Amino acid sequence: ITSKRRLLRLVEEGKVSGWDDPRMPTITGLRRRGYTPAAIRNFCDRVGVAKRDNLIEMSLLEFCIREDLNKLALRAMVVLDPVKLIIENYPEGQHEHLEAENNPEDETAGSRLLPFSRELYVDRSDWMIDPPRKYFRLAPDATVRLKNAYIIHCHDYTTDASGEVQEIRCTYYPDSKSGQDNSGIKAKGTLHWVSSPHAKSGEIRMYETLFTDAQPDGYPDKDFMEFLNPESLQIIKKAQFEPLLSDVNPGAQYQFLRVGYFVADPDSKPGHPVFNLVVGLRDSWKSKHK
Repeated sequence: ITSKRRLLRLVEEGKVSGWDDPRMPTITGLRRRGYTPAAIRNFCDRVGVAKRDNLIEMSLLEFCIREDLNKLALRAMVVLDPVKLIIENYPEGQHEHLEAENNPEDETAGSRLLPFSRELYVDRSDWMIDPPRKYFRLAPDATVRLKNAYIIHCHDYTTDASGEVQEIRCTYYPDSKSGQDNSGIKAKGTLHWVSSPHAKSGEIRMYETLFTDAQPDGYPDKDFMEFLNPESLQIIKKAQFEPLLSDVNPGAQYQFLRVGYFVADPDSKPGHPVFNLVVGLRDSWKSKHK
């Protein structure tokens, strides 16, 4: 929907936060969402000019954005739904810094140092008590690699009364450090993580389409507001960020490893970052049009 009258109604009825809401098809909304000018120009070039109205798949725009940000966005690790992981044979009170590349698509982007310690956060979605075959994430008796760090083996875990995992206990292989691995151990899965003592809490805003129908204003007998998507915004309050993200400038763009592309929102404050989802990593348009 691009009708100013309909967009005004969304604003006046409080269905969006304002004209710059990242779900709005306005210049300020697109900018706050993190859509880049180059990606929008690429999208327009691909679509071309037609004499009649056309319905263009949203996935094409997402493909253009993803293609641009893959070259530009620095990489970082953020855990959206954290669960504590303890490496029992790593010395208490000790920590080290591990090197991680900022962008494998850009040699000039350099690298950064990640703090690593005995207690980490990993994502709850990377854990299963009774996994299916060919599951290469964390599970009882599973072996995985921590990105830019070590190979670990899970040997125990604790749960709460509802059966939700509360803590995962592992051991690590000291000679399996990334780039210096002499362990001979093969780990098929690689997980992202953040060091618990060094992590910074922040907010993630996950966006979906504002409407559940591709043409919400295309029904003469229905109000377009009937098609509002109740899940177009989901806010994650207690995401755990690697330290470099604790103080970022609004508009800074990152690829959160294994999650998607994100942009720092103007609501960010020193020590409390707020990031908006730009687009996920899944490239549905490219896979459909091979």
